Amino acid sequence: MDFRISPRVEDYRARIAAFVERELIPLESDPTAYDPHENIRPDLLEVMREKARAEGLWCLQLRPETGGAGLGRVGMAVCYEAMNRSIFGPVVFNSAAPDDGNMMLLEAVGTPQQRERWLQPIVRGEVRSAFAMTEPHPGGGSDPGMIQTRAELKGDRYVVHGRKWFITGAGAASHFILMARTSDDPRYGLTALLFHKDQPGWRIARRIPIMGPEEHGGHCEIEFDGLEIPVENVVLAEGQGLKVTQIRLGPARLTHCMRWLGLAERCVAIARDYAATRQGFGQRLADRESIQLMLGELAMGIEIGRLLVMKAAWELDRGGFARKEVSMAKIQVANILHQAADTAIQINGARGYSKDTVLEWIYRYARQARLVDGADEVHRMVLNRFLTEEGPAFWTWPVESDKAVA
Repeated sequence: MDFRISPRVEDYRARIAAFVERELIPLESDPTAYDPHENIRPDLLEVMREKARAEGLWCLQLRPETGGAGLGRVGMAVCYEAMNRSIFGPVVFNSAAPDDGNMMLLEAVGTPQQRERWLQPIVRGEVRSAFAMTEPHPGGGSDPGMIQTRAELKGDRYVVHGRKWFITGAGAASHFILMARTSDDPRYGLTALLFHKDQPGWRIARRIPIMGPEEHGGHCEIEFDGLEIPVENVVLAEGQGLKVTQIRLGPARLTHCMRWLGLAERCVAIARDYAATRQGFGQRLADRESIQLMLGELAMGIEIGRLLVMKAAWELDRGGFARKEVSMAKIQVANILHQAADTAIQINGARGYSKDTVLEWIYRYARQARLVDGADEVHRMVLNRFLTEEGPAFWTWPVESDKAVA
């Protein structure tokens, strides 16, 4: 692949970077900018969103006809990395999970009516959304084939019973995409359904307390007790739930990685700035070989992550699913984010452990990266499956005339 980006993408990247530096990073040191769950305060978020929209930096990941800029996955990788130099960045640009993945899914497979009813309000920033798939044991987690929540067709409506948990953003969401079992067929037994928060027959049982700062709406446990969903709210078709998860989760995992790279780079920046000024025993920290080795290792690890993300983005842009590429990126970037936060705290000492910087925020947030959208071990199993199936071909390069294999 050609690693040069277009002047158009570079223009977006530069403008995003300037916005983040000017508008968002200063807010991080203001305690009043945060809500009780350590995210940007909702009223302040709306102010920042209006500024981003006014500068033409809104929802860039979608197609122009949907309300975006049509950047493609490679362009998104460049811009998302710049967005998440601030912990507040992605949500300000309407590029944060879970809305990001839900919008891309509905844009790809929603009917015209579904895109108008369920997608456009998210695009406009009027509502938030959630993707309800994960369940408590013995239900589905990384393996959607274990999903227990059932949707039984009665006339022209599906009636839903079951339980979901760790549903990101559910407490603030109006639009939900629900994965439920409509038959016991191992391949065609799941169906994706759309519902609105005001429909009866479901409730949020609790907002689950977590170790780190939370997305708006938290991570919730949900109970379904007779929720009725009209048949026109089926996404794609009945029995196509596994295909829906493949369409949504692959790119969504990769967009996580794009954003995490920005956070990792921010950790390095904070560490370098401190090391450049902090003196000890007659020497700057930056002049100590031990510090140089730590920062050099991080720089290489982040660059490896960037290359893996770009390869996966390129593969998606040419029409492939990029399953093994996304898994490699997910493992590398999740781990380098945690390492970057940990190393930056170590270099900053007590300052890094305090709330005088955002390092401790990023450190707590980073630990979930190795769990969300598939634990490291699941992705390593995926890679081993490809290695078993492909053998030495696992490492082949695509030839120019080759088409992507979905």
